Amino acid sequence: MFAIVRTGGKQYRVAAGDKIAVEKIEGEAGDTVSLGDVLLAGDGGEVKDAKGLAVSAEIIAQTRGEKVIVFKKRRRHNYRRRNGHRQSLTLLRILAVGDAKKAAPKKEAAAPAPKAEEAAAAPVAEKKAAAPKKAAAPKAEAPKAETAEKKPAAKKAAPKKEA
Repeated sequence: MFAIVRTGGKQYRVAAGDKIAVEKIEGEAGDTVSLGDVLLAGDGGEVKDAKGLAVSAEIIAQTRGEKVIVFKKRRRHNYRRRNGHRQSLTLLRILAVGDAKKAAPKKEAAAPAPKAEEAAAAPVAEKKAAAPKKAAAPKAEAPKAETAEKKPAAKKAAPKKEA
């Protein structure tokens, strides 16, 4: 069975056991990821419904592509710029092309840890958000009174310098 998967703005035809290099995906070597954006699936000469399918893959390594030289030049203006660029890539080994239900539990195993951190951070964020609202009201009133006092003082100071 094969599938056409979209990841990193590109499309790849994959089958179980294939190795592909895609745009960088977060994770470390050995982690399992699920590629959920399946555009087309097939088995031999038959095209199957791609809805609800996911492709599970294992990260082999995080690497970088070949260096690309970017050279800019404007004739007769003594303008030359030379830059290099190496794209960050992730090497994947396709484990299976199948239902999303099979691939999802592998990804969920790593997901609960960040959710616990978010839950702990949420009350702190609410307290921080509530504190500036209370403190903002008195500060807003105080500068208005100060500016009213400063304006007449500035007017009095200006005529004294001229005279």
